[in-house]
Parts: sequence; structure tokens; C-alpha cells
Amino acid sequence: MWERVREAVLDAWAVLAPTECAGCGAPDRALCASCRAELAAVHPVRESLTRDDGSELGVWRAFEYGGVARSILLAFKDGGRTDAAPALASVLGRVLRAALAEAPREAHGRVELAAIPSSRAAFRRRGYRHVPLLLRRAGYRDSGALRATRQTQDQSNLDTTSRYANRAEALTVTGPPGRRFVLIVDDIVTTGATVLEADRAFRAAGHVVVGVVALARTARRVPKLGAHAEIRRNCP
Repeated sequence: MWERVREAVLDAWAVLAPTECAGCGAPDRALCASCRAELAAVHPVRESLTRDDGSELGVWRAFEYGGVARSILLAFKDGGRTDAAPALASVLGRVLRAALAEAPREAHGRVELAAIPSSRAAFRRRGYRHVPLLLRRAGYRDSGALRATRQTQDQSNLDTTSRYANRAEALTVTGPPGRRFVLIVDDIVTTGATVLEADRAFRAAGHVVVGVVALARTARRVPKLGAHAEIRRNCP
């Protein structure tokens, strides 16, 4: 019954404020039923990044960066489509719960979330900090512990080597002293340069990074075996 009422309200609203699906462009819905169903079917996947010292950093993500999911995330991130936030936040919440469930026993109930900070230019362009917004919609809070130490270039057009150089020593950690347990949160993991820099900053401050959570990962830029970082998938 409530689903029929909801659809009727959305039909009426679509007449007053026409919109289109952020995923496929179908009219009348922020997300059509098909695109909502595709996001709802996503299950968390655990992978890993290899640090410089050879140890592994767990990475939990929802989907490969492509297709409908990519369109929805881009529309939210760079197209001003904050109406897609509830569906993306639901996915992010599932991934966060999967990562938190695997945190070390001593960290249970003590893990803080640290979103990768947006650049000033990106914040001015969007008008909102997209990862903290999704965390709030998912019922979580960004600790705000990560701060940029300098301006960096947009990573999207850089090769793997340049991405690591661009992010090196670019982040620092703020907040109270003492050993803290941290889960790093970002929207997309590509080479891993950004989240590994965040991991470095936390570990240099004496904190324990229990992993990374992201909505998506981009397979095409993952370094090959023997490169600076490697993403591995833990297959059942």
C-alpha cells in the first residue's frame, strides 16, 4: 500500500517539477525502479591495497565504476543531483557495515570514519562535500580528521606515477592525541594513491587504520603486479 502511495506522490511531483533518472535518463524519477533495483542488488566486495612496506590495507567497495552506477555517482558528485544521495547512501551504509564487522575485536565500538577531504575548488563547484553528505544520509558521521596540507592537481588525467607524486605528503591528521582506530572513506578508489596517503598520515600520527571503504573502484587504472600499489580481490 505504502509503495503505491509513494508512487502516486512521485507521479504528482513529477508534473510540478519534471526530472529524469540520474542513472538512465528515464523521465519523472530521480532514480527509476530499474536503476534503484540495480543499486539495491549490489553486495560489498573486499579487496586490498599493498602499502610500501608490503603490508595490506583492506578495501571494501560496492561496485565497479561503470554502467548505471557510474552515471548515478557522477550525477550526484558533479551534476548537482543530490536527489540521488539516498540511494547511494544506502549502498555506502551496506559497505560500511561489512567493513566494521571485520574490524579487530579491540576496535569494536571505537572506529571513527574519516572522509577524504574535497579540494576547495571542488567544494566551491559543488556547493557540498559529497562524501560527508553520503555518510550523514547513511546515519554515520565524518570525524573531519583529515586535512589537506597543500593544493594538489585533479587526479583524473594523471597516470599512476603522477598520481602518487601528486598525493605524496598532501594530507595531515587533526584531532585529539592517543591511539585511534580509523576507517577511511572515499567515493572512488582508482590507483589507491589518495587513500594510501591518508593511511600514511594516520599511521604516522600513531593511529590504526582498520581499512578503506569506497562506493566504487576503477579497474582500468589498477597498477600491475610489482607497481607501487596493487589491488587484490579476495575471492571466496
